[in-house]
Amino acid sequence: MLKIAIYGKGGIGKSTVTANLAAAFASMGKRVIQIGCDPKADSTINLLGGEPLLPVMNYLRERDEDPETLEDISRVGFGGVLCIETGGPTPGLGCAGRGIIATFNLLEDLNLFETWKPDVVLYDVLGDVVCGGFAAPIREGFAEKVLIVTSGEKMALYAANNINSAVKNFEDRSYAKVFGVVLNHRNVEHETEKVRAFADRVGLPIVGEIPRSDDIIRFEDQGMTVIQGDPELPISKRFFALAQLLLDAEVEA
Repeated sequence: MLKIAIYGKGGIGKSTVTANLAAAFASMGKRVIQIGCDPKADSTINLLGGEPLLPVMNYLRERDEDPETLEDISRVGFGGVLCIETGGPTPGLGCAGRGIIATFNLLEDLNLFETWKPDVVLYDVLGDVVCGGFAAPIREGFAEKVLIVTSGEKMALYAANNINSAVKNFEDRSYAKVFGVVLNHRNVEHETEKVRAFADRVGLPIVGEIPRSDDIIRFEDQGMTVIQGDPELPISKRFFALAQLLLDAEVEA
């Protein structure tokens, strides 16, 4: 099973990268689960035709009881991808990181992986604050590889450095390791050079490069990934190439 946590600063495009990777893996015949680990709970929306999914934390608050089945807290989206959103606390109350931990414990109780038997599991994780909850995918053994999504913007690179440092803190415990950096272009001046300099400094490869694309925006406005919208587009092939690279690395391991 290929288990990947995708981290990045809020708003950097990690959900776009995650959802398009999920769609690419599914189009390649893989059985995929995508788990959104962000209080905004919008990670999977473009796999679900633009319709938001009820987050796990909302379910628990509204019903005051644990769900009995996976179907209570998930939906199947494009390509058969199983979509789950952790959500977060009521705004201004509670800790979103604790919500992630509670959701993961619940998914274990519901035997998610044993029941669904996925080939690929993707965790879309907010990377502005790498506290205990947001570090759960790399700390508890749920993920084995980490992708860091960044642009050449100063704060995006700052968050990327924090994420890399957080993952390194767990290296001696056989937890997840950073597989590489995904450069999601924002058309910042000297952007490629800035991200390459960062990657070289911390000893990471740039494993994917996503150009600024009107096609992504156009299809997201229709509630879908660019993979679903037109898998033959050059931008779609970027996601397919990254998916294939991750699969090849898993085979070699």
